[in-house]
Amino acid sequence: MPKPEVSASYQELSEDVERVCENPTEEREGEMEVHEDSSSVILPDGELGTTTPSLRFSKTCLKNVFSVILLFIYLLLMAVAVFLVYQTISDFREKLKHPVMSVTYKEVSLYDAPGIAFYPGKARLLSCKHHYYDHIPPLINPGQPGDIECTTQRINYTDPFTNQTMKYALVVQGPRDVKKRELVFLQFHLNETDQDFSAIDYLLFSSFQEFVSSPEKAKFMKDCESSYSSWKFSAGFRTWVKMSLVKTKEEDGSETVEFKQETSVVNYIDQRTKPRSDQLFFVVFEWKDPFIQTVQDIITANPWNMIALLCGIFLALFKAADFAKLSVKWMIKIRRRHLKRTRQVTNHIS
Repeated sequence: MPKPEVSASYQELSEDVERVCENPTEEREGEMEVHEDSSSVILPDGELGTTTPSLRFSKTCLKNVFSVILLFIYLLLMAVAVFLVYQTISDFREKLKHPVMSVTYKEVSLYDAPGIAFYPGKARLLSCKHHYYDHIPPLINPGQPGDIECTTQRINYTDPFTNQTMKYALVVQGPRDVKKRELVFLQFHLNETDQDFSAIDYLLFSSFQEFVSSPEKAKFMKDCESSYSSWKFSAGFRTWVKMSLVKTKEEDGSETVEFKQETSVVNYIDQRTKPRSDQLFFVVFEWKDPFIQTVQDIITANPWNMIALLCGIFLALFKAADFAKLSVKWMIKIRRRHLKRTRQVTNHIS
């Protein structure tokens, strides 16, 4: 029978409407609960982003590790740069303390004629001649006075070391033309001697013209004897002296002159008819080569090179420090960004 069923359904619907009208707040709370339940449902990974949190963390970790490695590399480069600065300064100071000797050679065709000061004592000059091309003609009447074709001067002065003994010197002009191999050949004679060995002392100084033009020749000779070394040549031999000139530049700009010698000795064969007790001395002076040697101390350390190197090193240091500073800031920024994303994901999940 359908009538009783319709009436029953109508009655139930009316009861529900009355219940809703009586409790509207309960219905809204139910709807909010449904919405909250639906919002608390975890979305798929694809809906949160294109990259998963684990993959993001691995990339950030790699970036941090790479940044740390770069930071250590630049710190190592900074240490190397500091060591280079120290080493550069140390080398510069060492080169300043120990200059290097520099030797240069200057070729000349004519030398300034040197002065040759002889101290013959009781011996007498028999002959003096200039010859060329290393040729000395045979002796004529050895032991007898011959031609004196050299420019000579005699001078007396006190010994510079004792200031008491008078010394007698015979100053002779030396050879000049090195291209023609000019030489000066001198012969001395000594009648008697009470010494066991017979020798004549001599010394060389740089310029005979300076001696001639000097107003105080005695003082000039005293200075020469104090500055230059003296040598000897013996009786009964022909002593051949080959000279070379060495100039030395001092730190204060002054210049000193020194003679180097190569000496060869040849025995003299006395062919005089009558045996004699006198002594004959023969000596030859010649230039060895046409080169004047100049010696000076030079400092190999160049301050401009050191300054340029230091500027480059300091620039590298500043660049490395700037890069390290930026690397640290970048690492901190990446770390903060990673923590912020982690909190957002955590809050979203919770």
